[in-house]
Order: sequence, then C-alpha cells, then structure tokens
Amino acid sequence: MQTPQHAVVIVGSGPSGLMLAGELALAGVDFAIVERRADQNLTGSRAGGLLARTLELFDQRGIVDRFLAAGQKAQVHKFAGSRFDISDFPTRHPYGLGLWQNHIERILAAWVRELGVTIRYGMEVTGVTGVIEDDADLSVELSDGTTLRTQFLVGCDGGRSVVRKAAGIAFPGADPTVSHLIAQVEMSATPALGVHRNPFGIHAFGRRDYEVRDGKIVYADHGPIGVTVTEEHVRTGGDPTLDDLKNALVAACGTDYGVHSPIWISRFTNMARQAESYRKGRVLLVGDAAHVHSPEGGQGLNTGVQDAMNLGWKLAQVVKGISSQSLLNSYHAERHPVAARVLRNTMAAGLLSRNDDRTNALRGIVSELLDMEEPRKRFAGMMSGLDLHYDLGEGHPLLGRRMPDLDVVTDRGAKGVFSLLHDARPLLLNLGVPGALCAAPIADRVRVVEAQYDGPWELPVLGTVAAPSGILVRPDGYVAWVGQGNDDGLADVLDTWFGLCARSQAGNAISARRGRPNIG
Repeated sequence: MQTPQHAVVIVGSGPSGLMLAGELALAGVDFAIVERRADQNLTGSRAGGLLARTLELFDQRGIVDRFLAAGQKAQVHKFAGSRFDISDFPTRHPYGLGLWQNHIERILAAWVRELGVTIRYGMEVTGVTGVIEDDADLSVELSDGTTLRTQFLVGCDGGRSVVRKAAGIAFPGADPTVSHLIAQVEMSATPALGVHRNPFGIHAFGRRDYEVRDGKIVYADHGPIGVTVTEEHVRTGGDPTLDDLKNALVAACGTDYGVHSPIWISRFTNMARQAESYRKGRVLLVGDAAHVHSPEGGQGLNTGVQDAMNLGWKLAQVVKGISSQSLLNSYHAERHPVAARVLRNTMAAGLLSRNDDRTNALRGIVSELLDMEEPRKRFAGMMSGLDLHYDLGEGHPLLGRRMPDLDVVTDRGAKGVFSLLHDARPLLLNLGVPGALCAAPIADRVRVVEAQYDGPWELPVLGTVAAPSGILVRPDGYVAWVGQGNDDGLADVLDTWFGLCARSQAGNAISARRGRPNIG
C-alpha cells in the first residue's frame, strides 16, 4: 500500500490544532490532522473562556457570531483576583466570553468541516522518523500501523507532546508547587456557590448553567455542580479518583458535601514550562505543546489559538514556495516572548493567591494600584491580548500592532476591516489619494482596497494615533506597513513578508530585529 503524503501533518485537534487546520484550509494547503481521541467530545473542560483578542481573531475569519451565540459575555479579564472592565476599550468586543472548551472545540470542528477538513480520530502518533533538520520528508507512524509522509509536522498535542519529545526540543521551566482538582459531580448537600478563599487555599463551586446579570455570574439552582479545589499535597501523576476529590474537599472545606456520581474529574497544577524553540527544522509546536502554565487568567487556550493564527499563513506560504523556510523563524521570534510573558504573569498571580497575612497585604496593595486608570489599562490590555506589539522596526505606532476593525467606505459601501480578512489574505488599504498605491502587480496575492475613513484611529492602552494614508495588514490581523503620505518601504515589506516585488526568494529572510516582538 502506498504511503500517503501531505505537505503538513497536524497532531492534535484541540483549539490550537483546529485553528491551524482552518488557516491551512483557507490557504489551499494539503494537510492531514490526526487526533488520538475517538471523537471531538471532551469528558471534562478545564478551559472556560475566550478573551477579547481571540474573539477579534474569530471575527477576522467571520465565525465570531457562532461563539457569541453559545456563550455569555462578561468582564472576564483579571489578574490576581482583580477583574478588569474593558468596556471602554476601542474594540467591537470589549468583553470576554464565558464558554467551556468542549463547546469551543465543537464550534471550531464544525467550521473546519465546512472547509472540507477531515479529522482522523483514534490515531495516536507512535514515532517520527527522518532527519528533522534536512529537506527530506518526515515519516509519522500512527497507532493503526499506517505511516504518513510529510514536509512539515506540527505538534498541537498538549503539554506531554509526543511531537516535541520526538524532535528532542527541551521543555525547561518550574515544577508544580500546588495541584488542584476540577470536576463535575452530584452532591447531597449544596455548597455556597462562587469562589471562596480560606487559609488552606482557593476553592470554587458553580453550575454549567448560569447567566450574567450586571456583570455578575448568577448560577442555576439545579443540575450537577462544578468543583475546583486545592489538594492538600501536590499530585502530578495518574488519573484522579472520586476518593481523591473527597479527601481534598474535606481538607479544604471540612466536608465532602456528599459528593458522588462524578461526570468527570481532572487535575491541573501551576507547573510553568516553555519549549526552548517553537521550531526545529521541519517540526513546529503550537499551544500547550509549546507552553504550559497555571490556568490563572484563562490565557492558555487563547494563547494557543493566537499561535495558530500567527503560524498558519506563514507555513502556507512556505509550502506553496512563495516564501523560503526562513519565514518560519519569525513564528518563534514573535510568539515565544508572548508565552514567556504569560508564564511570568501566571506565576506572579499564583503567588498573590496565597492566603497568609503577608500575601493578603501585598494583594491588597496590588488591587489598589490596579484600580488606578493607567495601571488598569496597561494590565487589561495585556490580559486581553489587545496590547500585543510585534517589533517590525521603527515607524508609526500602528506598525506591528493589531489592525482596528474600522468601518471604512469602499466602492461597495461601508465595510468593517475584519470582513476584508475572512479569506486569510494580506490586505492593502489605500486611504489616501485614489490609485496612489499601484495594485496590479500584487492583486493575485494581496487584497487591495481603495477606502476612506475620517474617524479617529484609537488603540487600546496607547490611545489616539495619527491617521495613515495606507496600511498593509498581514493575514493574522497585524499591521506590516503604514503609509504616511507615500509608499516608501512598501515594496520591501511586500517582498519580506509575502515574496512579492523584485527580490528573489532568498530575500525573504526575516531579520532578528523585525522578528522580535516588543511586549514589555
């Protein structure tokens, strides 16, 4: 039997893998996605929210309404117990969304199926052979005895990533100092719902059915109860049991509330590790395969989806021969510091969640500081992902930042900018003199739109910036070039990122300066 061959093999169909699959499908790339689970159903959902920037990314692909219809809008962005109201931020989504991971996956899986993607369920990777650093194909061995040959292998397979281990990519970081159990169960006695703190630690009780009233979560009065509780001793290995949950509840609350009939039980820790490199030759890592940390602030799933958006269009261009492999170096350069910041924040927040007198005093001071306007905006921008700035060189404040979803006027009427990114193509907006930016040589690869916009240009945290005369937006929604009355530098930027204009493919290398994000 002939061995199947694909340009890309994605391992894992969690949110990161599904997002990457959608991006490659939009680009017309041949790939396979394999998943060790028998189907997309999750027995438990540790992640339960979408942050503002992730909602914007879904909006850029025209699918955000599917998530909004299934979730609850709320001010979910927080740090160390301080919740940030971002309703005054200049975005169409000045909020977060309460939505469990199983629903997020279900919606993403339905989207990629519409794009013609078939997920190979029940397939576990048992080995990877080939010289990862050279130009030969890799062979991915699966648990059913088949082998897939591929140009590129992407690990979206979680913190215990088989792909990362097969590639020999180091995963340094901090071991866990605390572990928690999370479960959905029945209880004979109903505990006080909500989040509680005592000298033992933090524990919480709630129900899946809830609504948000005046920014506060109001739970239903019936149904299974969701539990999160700190374990008395750090545990990392093995599947947790009902007895483990009972013991943890008794230690933390003095009673187990007659817990019984678990629907699912899971464990998470505050371990913080990050892959030394997101790319090794023809192997790339996305999401939890590249970074694991405490779920404080709900950033893990969101960071992984944003990883996939950053990588997808770059990998597609390399596969198609538009760009050289050196373009992939910008994936690590841009995204590694983002997750490093998340690890730093979650470790700090974990320390501030302790319940001794000294930590309580420190947390109170931090809360007072975060109530001030400038610190509130700075931290809210960071936690929401709306402040992200890739260092693409000196220039206009928009350069390297997210493109705002402005309502521009085109020859086809008013259009939101995000609606012009649905097909994941680069976008060149000419906002100055009509015809000032030559469109003909690049129209096959870049969407060129003549538009007008007379309103203010506002960025979260930074505020109002000078209006540009033209703007080049990458497929992931970040600004690659800003025109200031002329087209100076546009040809070089088009060539650098999209293999266009006069230079050869060898000129596509991304310099260290242009690849390094500035997120300090």
